[in-house]
Amino acid sequence: MKSTFCLLLTTALALTACGRIANLGQAPELSSISRSDEHRAMHAPAAFDALEGGDQINSASLWTGGRRSLLGDRRAETRGDILTVVVEIDDRAEIDNSTNRSRKGSENLQLPELFGLPQNLQPGLPAGSSLENAVSTSSQSASSGSGGVRRKERLTLRVAATVVGVQPNGVLRIEGRQEVRVNFELRELLVTGYVRPEDISRQNEITYDKIAAARISYGGRGQITDMQQPRYGQQVADILLPF
Repeated sequence: MKSTFCLLLTTALALTACGRIANLGQAPELSSISRSDEHRAMHAPAAFDALEGGDQINSASLWTGGRRSLLGDRRAETRGDILTVVVEIDDRAEIDNSTNRSRKGSENLQLPELFGLPQNLQPGLPAGSSLENAVSTSSQSASSGSGGVRRKERLTLRVAATVVGVQPNGVLRIEGRQEVRVNFELRELLVTGYVRPEDISRQNEITYDKIAAARISYGGRGQITDMQQPRYGQQVADILLPF
């Protein structure tokens, strides 16, 4: 049993090492856009049907109500449309808590005379003992606590997102992905959520605070990110060791 466990552990570590060794000297690969939700949404029939606005009556007029006209509404509204998501997060929170509690109590019970019992029992007590101070107790306790939270987050980004679906109530489901590779470090920005068409500005932009169920992820992968992460053995040790 022990040898089997060691064999499985060695195999897992070897596979992990092989995956890391295979990327040595190579930059992280960019994700393919041909199999993404944005790519599939842009190939939907609705994306092509909404280009001209569908008004054929005024085809001979200088004025058309299509989305490509001079004064047409170019805000995203159908599956496959693109809009700009503006992420400007500047959050700051400070919380300070402190508590103090103290308690002190004492009790003293004397029995100098109780139906003559102290005098009758006194001769049988050890030398130096007396029932005059029969019971004497004292207690004292104190506790104090303090806590504080200080957080500051600031993030300013702009990313193009694609309408990947339209809900039955007209709400748009958007998804945007942006990848930037500099040398051997790849930065990823992901934005998903639900937006109302009326919240999209005339510039075809929407701020992150108007996105319901917003999921914003900004991170990366590559040599710098790899060096900032603890090794797998250290992570396992941190989970298993109780001290």
